[in-house]
Amino acid sequence: MATAIVYGGYAHGQIDKTQQKWLTHATDVISSQLKQASNTYQPGKNPRSTNPDGSVRLANYKDWTTGFFPGSLWYGYELTGDQNLANQAKRFTLALDSARYLKNTHDVGFMLYCSYGNAFRITGDKAYLPALADGANNLYNRFDAKVGAIRSWDFSWWHYPVIIDNMMNLEYLYWAAKEFKKPAYTNAANAHALTTIKNHFRKDYSSYHVVDYDPKTGKVLAKRTHQGVTNESAWARGQAWALYGYAMCYENTKKNTFLTQAEQVAKFIMNHPRMPKDKVPVWDFDVHNALDVEEKAPRDASAAAVIASALLNLSTQVKDGQKYFNYAEDILKSLSSEEYLAKAGENNFFILKHSVGAFLYNSEIDTPLDYADYYYLEALKRYITIVGQQKQAMK
Repeated sequence: MATAIVYGGYAHGQIDKTQQKWLTHATDVISSQLKQASNTYQPGKNPRSTNPDGSVRLANYKDWTTGFFPGSLWYGYELTGDQNLANQAKRFTLALDSARYLKNTHDVGFMLYCSYGNAFRITGDKAYLPALADGANNLYNRFDAKVGAIRSWDFSWWHYPVIIDNMMNLEYLYWAAKEFKKPAYTNAANAHALTTIKNHFRKDYSSYHVVDYDPKTGKVLAKRTHQGVTNESAWARGQAWALYGYAMCYENTKKNTFLTQAEQVAKFIMNHPRMPKDKVPVWDFDVHNALDVEEKAPRDASAAAVIASALLNLSTQVKDGQKYFNYAEDILKSLSSEEYLAKAGENNFFILKHSVGAFLYNSEIDTPLDYADYYYLEALKRYITIVGQQKQAMK
């Protein structure tokens, strides 16, 4: 039986037949995989990826990815209207309560906002707010005005590292600033985004992965990578984080500086000569030059999913947004094809195949990833909403 597409009140009647076919199939797979996963795995030990031997790599509450599976359950509930998924989402979300006390990472945005944040957004239940308040305060306390940015890691071999991934967690601060009446959170988020524009980007608007600062002076000490093939390469998911981050910053602030940055990063990605025809990038745009591996380089569906979600968001904020919508739609069709979308009951109940975690460390190569699933679901939600709004406007 086909699963109904219900998000935002836009059901099959507002989706044309071509859209309906691949969306219905994707939603069927999503519903099946999430149900089986939530019945297989235990709250507090969330599915993160698949190990080389085929077993599941699990994430506890301290793992940076731990919020994505509960968040996927919440999105699955929105996409299908299945109350069982909402019940499971609540179980898996509440098991992460201890993450509210973590002070040694910027990733509380991923951990708490993707789980507790979606829970509150969807249900309006204020019981989710105390954990969100604690986590946001801990994230804000990692901001240093002298550097003008939020510290990403506390690893001893860095002085004051800031990674492009950190742009994603600014959404948590923007939301918390409004919800808890903390304007300082907005100021910190804006400062971080502006500092990142100044120091993270090359002339072609590709991004470095890590910028290391002198905490005493705020000066840049080094620009390096922890994920990409070289310090000067364009790590694919890093470019996706940048695009998503600045589209989101503009959405929250309406500052044209952020919109310009988002569009320039989008241009870099969309026009890249090494973007494959199906618009699912290999794990680093420059891997061909560096390693001379041609088509052997593994694809990264997680980067594609983040790009799709970001472009859909951006498409609603500019006059010529159709080009971003069309590109995102192409990505979603690719990810919803047999090449990337799992068959129900397979893939350890993950939704997407073919992502890359950390290639240089031989970690999570050509495997499902929980955050690939999360941003794929978010992108589908945004896609269905936009299509529904377009159809409404045409009436």
